Amino acid sequence: MHSRHRRACTTVAVVATVATVVLVSGCSSGDDWSGSHSKPTAVGTLGPGFTDPTAPPAPEATVRPRPGSWDGIHPPKGYRVVLLTTGEDPQTRTLAGAVTTWAEQEHVSLKTVTATGPDQFISGTSRAIDLAPDLVICAGNGLVDPLALVTANHLDRQFLVIGAEVAEPTENVTAADWTGASFRGEGLGTPSAYDPATFTGERAGRAVRAGVAAVLNGLTGTVIWLD
Repeated sequence: MHSRHRRACTTVAVVATVATVVLVSGCSSGDDWSGSHSKPTAVGTLGPGFTDPTAPPAPEATVRPRPGSWDGIHPPKGYRVVLLTTGEDPQTRTLAGAVTTWAEQEHVSLKTVTATGPDQFISGTSRAIDLAPDLVICAGNGLVDPLALVTANHLDRQFLVIGAEVAEPTENVTAADWTGASFRGEGLGTPSAYDPATFTGERAGRAVRAGVAAVLNGLTGTVIWLD
């Protein structure tokens, strides 16, 4: 493919009803989301210690999986993910980079919707939902409150928040969090334990993998705690 054509098809601007969001996707046939698509199931099994199989976690429970217990879980072929992100701070860039790296390693079909300001948070979230992915992964503290407003009306769509939490999540909103992150919105401000230094590529990568493992195994509406 000619380099100019490749660059042209890598970034597509999408005009939403209320605001403009940026949709980034590849141009290969693997990114064609128009065809029929069955409900995804996990490839592999959770290792010992992810949860207690005799006592499944209740909704909104905090799950503290044993490190590496998610390593055997992979998304199925054709898994469709939208990365919904906002913010240019180093923490958000680290989270978004971890999602992109994971998608490349797992051969996931990934599209990115970027809300560039508060006036685009709701429209950006709606755009991510309209793409009909298997999972929306959210990065950026500014999205927490808008997600709380929107996700309850879309219970058929799964969401994973990394590095933050929705204070009262519905069953379709899972979080992967740790001490030093845990922003919860609702006007509570930044938590006293918030520490930007904890947003490392390694920890963000673990959050993505552990969170996706939980979603693929139906352990949704929970907080996956990584410390």
